[in-house]
Amino acid sequence: MNLDEIKLALQVLSEVPWLKDYPATLSERLVSEARLIRLGVGEWAQAEGDNRAGLFIVIRGSLHSYCAAPGGRSVLIGVVGPGMVIGHATRYSGGPRLVTAVCVEPSLLLEISEAALDEVASRSPEIWRAIAGFAYAHTRAALRMAAEIISLRPRERIAARLLAMAETESPDDKPVLRVNQELLGEMMGLTRKTVNKHLSSFEQAGLLKIGYGQLEIVDRHGLYDVANRQ
Repeated sequence: MNLDEIKLALQVLSEVPWLKDYPATLSERLVSEARLIRLGVGEWAQAEGDNRAGLFIVIRGSLHSYCAAPGGRSVLIGVVGPGMVIGHATRYSGGPRLVTAVCVEPSLLLEISEAALDEVASRSPEIWRAIAGFAYAHTRAALRMAAEIISLRPRERIAARLLAMAETESPDDKPVLRVNQELLGEMMGLTRKTVNKHLSSFEQAGLLKIGYGQLEIVDRHGLYDVANRQ
């Protein structure tokens, strides 16, 4: 890991919500004990069912996470970008990997093994509280997605999912989400035609801008009103 990569990793970790309440030394120790890996388009960071534990933190790039579904299908459940975590620590969640994570662009990841986590914890035991924090956030996000699918009509569901993605991917007032209509539909069980129709109406209303492979949220409050419409 060269100096520029270390600086980039520390910068990304300084901005992630699950570390913001902890001293900078915790991020520094995570980086010092981690292994930096580079993955190309189509390469897997992990596969569902793997027994290997530990964490991956995305430093640069983007991955898609998939989960097995009945009938031998593989379902897209999320887009993982810089600062986001893949994997788990067996101290809090034993068992094999829960998702398959595949790179959709050249990516740089910090791999933190269970042994590395134990080494960090020997000097910074608060790491376990930080990990418990993001594990809770992951559970909350999964429940939120389930509630959206069960309770919301397609228009409201799309607005709610865009807002949820904006919360995790970007703190900006006008975040840019790296997702297209097809992927968005796959995550919510909707056809591309249905997603296109509602995204176009959102764009006409000034709520977002549709770009190539991305969506820029222009009006969070407007999308919130749509998502919460009775």
